[in-house]
Amino acid sequence: MKKIYFILIAFFGLTMMFSSCDKNAVQELSTVGLDAQVKFFNFAPGSPSINFFVDTTKISGTLSSTGTVSATGVAYGVVFPSAGKYATIKAGISPLNGKIPSTATLDANLTISNLLATIETGKYYSFYTSGIYNSTAKTAEAFIIEDIIPARDTSVANVRFVNAISNSNPLTFVLKSTTVGSTEVVGAAGVAYKMATAFYSTPQTVVDIYIRNAGATTNLATLTSVSLVKGRVYTITSRGDITSTGTTKPALDNTTNK
Repeated sequence: MKKIYFILIAFFGLTMMFSSCDKNAVQELSTVGLDAQVKFFNFAPGSPSINFFVDTTKISGTLSSTGTVSATGVAYGVVFPSAGKYATIKAGISPLNGKIPSTATLDANLTISNLLATIETGKYYSFYTSGIYNSTAKTAEAFIIEDIIPARDTSVANVRFVNAISNSNPLTFVLKSTTVGSTEVVGAAGVAYKMATAFYSTPQTVVDIYIRNAGATTNLATLTSVSLVKGRVYTITSRGDITSTGTTKPALDNTTNK
């Protein structure tokens, strides 16, 4: 496994104030007496909408037009819960599943991904469905990573990088400030599939983010005008099918952890 190199973005010294407004596409379901935190990502290209379960307990749901929880599931490219939130679940050894909703015309309640995970009290995690959805076997891969959230620091932002593209080479994540000059900086290099970097701090700024193969200058995916706001914690994830030029082409996701 290649070593990941981190370069702090020293030239991002401009101090700015940002305001943000998140639109909830999904609803966080309330739980009582549970003691670990998990975010769920449907990042398997070609995947149907799914609901996330911990053992037999449904964790995720989407909002209908009436404001009630529907059974339509979490679509590809969507994260549950919404920005800055986690679902609270019971710690222990449990299967984490992605299931086709019970209202689906085809394959209702079918489990397409399953991962037995050890969830520890007081810790944070991100669970990804990933790998290109196999429409014949009706399965997708899955992995889980621990989110070691840094202590809150209102003077800097914190960011990390995750590679969820199953058919990619180890990726280089490149950042370019849109507020101070135009110099490109390597945020992380050699990020293999299912690998996550540690969170690291950077001054508040606005950046464009690219993913590339090692030593290449061609951008495989681009995410523009990303605000890294001091006091917040972010995960930048690559997703998609490296060979696709359609709806499952390589893309970058910016999720606020805290």
